[in-house]
Amino acid sequence: MSKARLMPSPICLVENVNESLSACKDAIEFLSRINEPVVVVSVVGLYRTGKSYLMNRLAGQQSGFALGNTIESKTKGIWMWCVPHPCKEGHTLVLLDTEGLGDVAKGDSKNDGWIFCLAVLLSSTLVYNSHGTIDNTALEKLHYVAELAENIKIRSTEVADEEEEEDSKFVQFFPSFTWVVKDFTLELVIEGKRVTEDEYLEFALQLKKGVSRKINDYNLPRECIKRYFPSRKCFVFPFPVTSQEDMTRLEILQDQDLAQQFLEVTGHFCDNMFVNSAVKRLKGGHIVTGQLLGRLVEIYVDTINSGEVPCLDNAVVVLANLENQAAVQEALKVYRRGMEEVKNTLPISIEYLTCEHQKFSRLAISEFTKRSFKDEKMEYLKKLEEAVYMCYVDLLEENQMASERKCRDLLKNLFSDMNKRLQDGEYSQSGGYELYCRDRDAIVKQYRREPNKGVRAEAVLEEFLKERKPEANSILCMDNKLTENEKQMKKEKEKAALLEQKFKEEEEKRIEMERMKETEKVRHEDMVKQMQEKFNKELEQQQQEMNRATESKLKEWEEMLKRGFKEKAENLEGEIKKLNNEKECSSGGAIFKDYVMPLLSPLVEMVPNLLMQRSMLKSLKMGLKH
Repeated sequence: MSKARLMPSPICLVENVNESLSACKDAIEFLSRINEPVVVVSVVGLYRTGKSYLMNRLAGQQSGFALGNTIESKTKGIWMWCVPHPCKEGHTLVLLDTEGLGDVAKGDSKNDGWIFCLAVLLSSTLVYNSHGTIDNTALEKLHYVAELAENIKIRSTEVADEEEEEDSKFVQFFPSFTWVVKDFTLELVIEGKRVTEDEYLEFALQLKKGVSRKINDYNLPRECIKRYFPSRKCFVFPFPVTSQEDMTRLEILQDQDLAQQFLEVTGHFCDNMFVNSAVKRLKGGHIVTGQLLGRLVEIYVDTINSGEVPCLDNAVVVLANLENQAAVQEALKVYRRGMEEVKNTLPISIEYLTCEHQKFSRLAISEFTKRSFKDEKMEYLKKLEEAVYMCYVDLLEENQMASERKCRDLLKNLFSDMNKRLQDGEYSQSGGYELYCRDRDAIVKQYRREPNKGVRAEAVLEEFLKERKPEANSILCMDNKLTENEKQMKKEKEKAALLEQKFKEEEEKRIEMERMKETEKVRHEDMVKQMQEKFNKELEQQQQEMNRATESKLKEWEEMLKRGFKEKAENLEGEIKKLNNEKECSSGGAIFKDYVMPLLSPLVEMVPNLLMQRSMLKSLKMGLKH
């Protein structure tokens, strides 16, 4: 069950006290528990225009967000209500109700501007709520749109002459725009022809020709809406009730008490929001979860409070660093949890160990790719790989030690009877050496037949036989049955046997190293495949972002040409050309091959190199001891 179901009523997300904004800890903590993608619908508008009623309907509730029935603004700051998305399984619908703009009791339009700005930055659909008609007065009251270029930056460093180019890119990253007109009493007729609500909005947004200040002021909010938002919708609502008294009681009125046409438009509006409101994405196309949304709120509010302008690039960088660090830790947990089970079965064969390492490291990379983004230099992937490798190398050493302990204990048990005979002097007589060799070789055969000895089986045997060499030589020297020549031949045979055992130990090491190298090669190929898929997905997200912007600009270009705004059409043509060039530059596999692969390639040698370093260090320590 979605965590969003635990929110029975709205809570404050951004508090606005004495014109100072602050993110509310309880709301951020709630969002941090939502790992689902979020669809964020924000409503903005002048105070006392009925914004909260719409949001309650989107939540599927009669009440929730405070409606208020006086001229006092009820909503302060930004309030949030998270509910399971009614159409998209595994998604959370986040509704943001902002305090009314232009509240006479507040008197700070800059504070209003930041509330509007936050609504734009946080939402995937922005609903602007007004009443009456969409006329010049209504658009003049929407001056906050014209101020967005001053209140939001795309890049952290901008040159003055790049500002116009920057705000032309807002359309790539801004939410879709829906204008809701309440208490609409006019006929949807233009020049004698019936039009749709969307056509009515587009008619109201038409520009006037001319260069006078009055015309520029008239055109500015209209141009900004067209320029900044990738898509536009409009809904006109008739009066919900006939009496003024009932208007103040909307929260308690039942559907049967409301006008049928009002209910129909409300249903149509909600259905449209549910179906067409997109998942919230960051600049670059990365999907936003509730957890990420909470962090975004904190970043933007902190930036505003510091006197700086919120920057999309900076927010993405900060979020990417936080998420990538978390992605490394979560992925490492997956690997460690899996290998902990393996650890409990030591000693095991190198085949089984490398196979399990390959399996769980693949799951770790998969976990990492789910959460990480914008790890362009593979910095965090390298951190994960290094941490995984260190765990793996430690486990290899633990496996060796476990194997060594088991093999030494096994040899000790197998040789216990022989040691007793040795103490009893059974081998210290004529023919004792042959008896000694027969018993020893039988034990070695029995040792080799024992299963699950691990990776140090031959090495421990070689060390054990080497340790007993003086004992064998002593018995050989005391054996009167053998001539001096025979004794010399036996010594040579012993030497050859030890050398052969040494070769077996070296072969054991070689097979172990080859197996690990082969595993790392397969792992590397799999990692490259996963990173290629992630790279392609991120590239596709960026392409979709650009396509959305291109489509929006093409529509505007066609309209400007049609209405004779030649210069504006030429400017749009230039912007479209730049977008298409960016798309071409960022497409194709050459980027992955030329820039990403060189960063991934060195990782394949990491385990063998780490083992080599540890082996050399071990040898050095052993040398110092002796």
